Amino acid sequence: MSLYDGAELDKTPANFSPLTPLSALARTERVHPELPAVVYGRTRRSWGEVADRCRRLAAALSQRGVTKGDTVALIAPNIPEALECALAVPMLGAVLNANNVRLDAATLGYILRHGEATVLLVDTEFSDIAREAVQLSERTLLIIDIEDAEGPGGEHIGALTYEALIAEGSPDFSYALPDDEWNALSLNYTSGTTGQPKGVVYSHRGAWTNAVNNAITWEMPHHPRYLWTLPLFHCNGWCFPWTITLLAGTHIFLRNPSAGAIYDAFAAHDVSHLCGAPIIMSMIANADPHDQRAFSQKIRMMTAAAPPPPQVITAMEEMGISITHVYGLTEVYGPAVVCAEKTTWASLPMAEQARLKARQGVAYELQEEVVVLDPDSQQRVPWDGETQGEVAFRGNIVMKGYLKQPDATVDAFRGGWFWSGDLAVQHPDGYIEIKDRSKDIIISGGENISSIEVENALYSHSAVECVAVVAMREQKRAEVPCAFVELVDGAQATEDDLITHARAQLAGFKRPKRIIFGALPKTSTGKILKTELRQRFQSR
Repeated sequence: MSLYDGAELDKTPANFSPLTPLSALARTERVHPELPAVVYGRTRRSWGEVADRCRRLAAALSQRGVTKGDTVALIAPNIPEALECALAVPMLGAVLNANNVRLDAATLGYILRHGEATVLLVDTEFSDIAREAVQLSERTLLIIDIEDAEGPGGEHIGALTYEALIAEGSPDFSYALPDDEWNALSLNYTSGTTGQPKGVVYSHRGAWTNAVNNAITWEMPHHPRYLWTLPLFHCNGWCFPWTITLLAGTHIFLRNPSAGAIYDAFAAHDVSHLCGAPIIMSMIANADPHDQRAFSQKIRMMTAAAPPPPQVITAMEEMGISITHVYGLTEVYGPAVVCAEKTTWASLPMAEQARLKARQGVAYELQEEVVVLDPDSQQRVPWDGETQGEVAFRGNIVMKGYLKQPDATVDAFRGGWFWSGDLAVQHPDGYIEIKDRSKDIIISGGENISSIEVENALYSHSAVECVAVVAMREQKRAEVPCAFVELVDGAQATEDDLITHARAQLAGFKRPKRIIFGALPKTSTGKILKTELRQRFQSR
């Protein structure tokens, strides 16, 4: 027994409390109840009002039988009610399952059944698909209809409305911190591109860690004015519901982000921060002049998903929007890697800055470690910017595991790491650069081709808005790169134009052999659905 193991040094309520996002709302209500919390259409609420509504929601759900460990499902876009659910459901020790509004009924039904949801709160726009999903789930659920005055409306399918539920609850509801910070906080499902989606379970500890880390990594001040273009259902909005709440900031909601709505928010609400996929960046950078509005403030944007094209980063920086590139997965609470900007980069040409900022970067300050490992030896690859391996994480910003899938959890955590499935190199400065998903590598004549490398070459053409490169079967080489391209509105380019453009940047075997023009299928978070593009070849 060590000198420091005595009973006088034990944990007590005086010197230990579990880490949890619940602490964020409690402090902000206590210190800044008068400050603006929510801006949405004609709705304006202070932090005192939001805290009151959250306690009422928690109290009402408790009165209707929701308790610790129950799953509360949500189908809603970026509206204030989604934020209230993120803040209130954990007050009961219950687990929030926020779902992608673009999912089909069969997938939603599977999620409701697999997650054993007891309550479903649903925006009436999605009533039809929710009704079918509930039927397919074969579960008896308490259904709550969310009526959004800014939305298109829809049929009521529930026992009562959200506002009626709020009215049932007491503003004096008292809630406690979790008895264990390792308790489940939320349940998020992967995209399910291969088979059924996996249920990823977050803990109070992990969510708190990432919420605080967001503020540290982004050097966020108190009282930011945060624009919601990132879906709140995507990895719990990367934990920003709790980050902005902790900082007593203002949540500015957009139900349907568009270039005009984003610029309007910039100009009218003094937006200081926003997050979104590269598609949102392109939407801003390539907005029609009639959609643009002048804004004087400096804005910071965090982007994830596919690596942002350097030319888009350059365009954003030139208009006064500073870009921070992050990377992660559902299993690591969204982003857990950041392209931390070095002071020396400021003196470099803008194109070189953009190239450096397009890399994924280094571990978040509160993520223990992110490395590139050889998947066979499980040893670290050289930091040479050339040797590829698989990105692996470990630390507090890693999921508890996959719900009801012990074998998949063990496989994902082999060797004491979470294995991402993403292939990358590590540069001499330690910065990671993703080369591809393991499933997206194109093997041509025995050579590996990074789809991202080909995409970046095409992105550098001024007429290209979005691009996705997938493998196309060819007799001689088995696979060759094929590019699906969406052009900037009003721009023109031919297949020969783009192939010629790529020729100057890519080795012969890497050049796309075919260009197909048209709108690209995307998820609600802006990710391009490469699986759907591959299926187009299979169906021919």
